[in-house]
Amino acid sequence: MGLHFSVQENLLSGDTAMEKWDAARRLGYDGVELRGTDPADVRARLPELERAVAQGAVFSSYCVISDLFIGAWDADRRAAAIELMKAIIESAGAIGANGAVTPASYGMHSNFLPPFEAKRDAAGDIAVLREGLDVLGDYAHGAGTHVFLEPLNRYEDHMINTLSQGVELLEIVNHPSVKLMADLYHMNIEEADSAAAIDAAMPYVAHVHLADSNRLEPGLGHIGFAAPFAVLSKHDFPGTCAIECLLSGPKDETIAAALSHLKSAEKGA
Repeated sequence: MGLHFSVQENLLSGDTAMEKWDAARRLGYDGVELRGTDPADVRARLPELERAVAQGAVFSSYCVISDLFIGAWDADRRAAAIELMKAIIESAGAIGANGAVTPASYGMHSNFLPPFEAKRDAAGDIAVLREGLDVLGDYAHGAGTHVFLEPLNRYEDHMINTLSQGVELLEIVNHPSVKLMADLYHMNIEEADSAAAIDAAMPYVAHVHLADSNRLEPGLGHIGFAAPFAVLSKHDFPGTCAIECLLSGPKDETIAAALSHLKSAEKGA
């Protein structure tokens, strides 16, 4: 059957949700990944998305784009992050998206950059993340979708950097609606062997993000996609591989070339 590829909406031409889906479909993609930044905006957009779905559009997933995260130091900011994710989860469920993506945090702290010392210990991190994922897991279950936890590299987050760390946390959370997302850009930094890491993390991995080693579109760096794709194919991966990257050129041209590169890697797998 093959892997399913989608692309984040900001990388597509068009203004409306339907125009973005039309662009994705024209270029050969199976779906569009949406981006949510504000609860009110996410909810206000839902009628447009539902109309697009009724006309055949496919929205694979919904990714949070914000400075609010479930692992924030401050309890009020964690609560605001939960409310944003609830809005995204509601919309994801309503339009048939597989899940809503969030990292533990982004840009809040790195143990590899000054001041080198976190404001919370590891046990505190786990407690905060477990609390947030418990709430969001229940919410996702009610909405008929999932939460996808995204490990980030050590320079962007200090809590969950590898798939194995993600698995350890999800085993503590123990919620069927909370899954992992594997991002091959971050894994290129953190994992000794990305394919082996994905293989070991199954069946927790339910979504994949794609960018090359330099954060540009696949095909412009040195990541080998064939081996991870072979593992996903071995497991009959039912999820979606979504491109999330910077672009080296015009949208249609670069995104079309990226998909061609990924399809070649899949065949090579």
